[in-house]
Amino acid sequence: MFKQEPTAGVLRVDRRTPALKRVAMLSVHTSPLDQPGTGDAGGMNVYVVELSRELAAAGIAVDIFTRSTAGDMPPVVELADGVTVRHVIAGPLEGLAKSDLPSQLCTFAREVLRTEAVFAPGYYDLLHSHYWLSGQVGALARDRWGVPLVHSMHTMGKVKNTLLAEGDVAEPVARLIGEEQVVAAADLMIANTDEEARQLIELYDAEPDRVQVISPGVDLDIFTPGDVGESRARLRIAHDAFVVMFVGRIQPLKAPDVVIRAAAELLVRRPELQDRLVVPVIGGPSGSGRDTPAELVALAESLGLREVVRFVPPLTQTELVDYYRAATLVCVPSYNESFGLVAIEAQACGTPVVAARVGGLSTAINDGASGVLVDGHDPADYSRAFERLLQEPLLAAELGLGGTLHARRFGWARTAAKTRAAYRDAVAAMRADAVALVK
Repeated sequence: MFKQEPTAGVLRVDRRTPALKRVAMLSVHTSPLDQPGTGDAGGMNVYVVELSRELAAAGIAVDIFTRSTAGDMPPVVELADGVTVRHVIAGPLEGLAKSDLPSQLCTFAREVLRTEAVFAPGYYDLLHSHYWLSGQVGALARDRWGVPLVHSMHTMGKVKNTLLAEGDVAEPVARLIGEEQVVAAADLMIANTDEEARQLIELYDAEPDRVQVISPGVDLDIFTPGDVGESRARLRIAHDAFVVMFVGRIQPLKAPDVVIRAAAELLVRRPELQDRLVVPVIGGPSGSGRDTPAELVALAESLGLREVVRFVPPLTQTELVDYYRAATLVCVPSYNESFGLVAIEAQACGTPVVAARVGGLSTAINDGASGVLVDGHDPADYSRAFERLLQEPLLAAELGLGGTLHARRFGWARTAAKTRAAYRDAVAAMRADAVALVK
């Protein structure tokens, strides 16, 4: 049906095709410089940064275009050798919600085109857009520059609207139409998982031979197993604590309330855990969950968990490592995930994951070998999964080891290598289309 992490494209590339030298990466609504875990910054930010670094290391320079959101942001920032972030002024610098961004796409596109016009023709060899807003800009630039457009959805409105959490807001029709337009315009679509590829084909009429499955990665140099005792000592967590952790943006889609309610249910059945249970909730407000942190605090207090739940602001990757190592398990009860980088990061640190059986989490977690997948979002079901790992420490240890092995399949170098191959296929696809038009 579609190409699963291919080593070569269906459309073979002319061996005389020059090597790609420079890619324009488009990330309109969130900057790769933003701290993941708050606002609109999340796994996509990590994806763009890490992929760009690996592409640059392989000799492909990357310019990342993103919207400027503060007056003190320099126009150009060198993120790494060969990776440049270009801040584009489009609309108010502050206070602009993601739902307001479509009105600024024309301005953003104009500034992207203006930047390219400063250089010699053919400065960029390819466009890679992320999320549908960026895809709209990419479609215009593709036609103006005559270069291929590769697009990564990251999330899809039609999928999200079928899996809404209580209190969440449905995606508007304008987004759904915009996504359809991007799929039609792109020379190649990159899906994180087989499931996402299927959704692109069935829900958006993507051409199967223009969809490739390339899983995101994890930094296997940063996220590694370590001494649990040392990490707990640094975080002031008791050595015998049972630590159930949530990491992610605080919004209904991510369902942090499920973790808190499941912890409360666990204490009902196992009251002796009252002094040992620790529930770190790491992340900041996002999307329709702007008021959720206060609501979560109130929820924890109402359930008698004031001393159990620890609310922690978003952390850097290096800071997160200690928390992952200190955790007994990481819970990812999201209503939808295109992949689930938190799950992979936790497993890379040797920590079992209990997660919802939705979207990309079925790929990110090897059910029964590196973690436990739960059907639905009933806190009682998650609580039972927690209790099982509490009662069976040998199983928890086996899942931790299995997670470390499973995570090794998802290094960023591997992701970037497959993405470079996909780029070459996109060049071939565009050429094939041009030949077809001539005929």
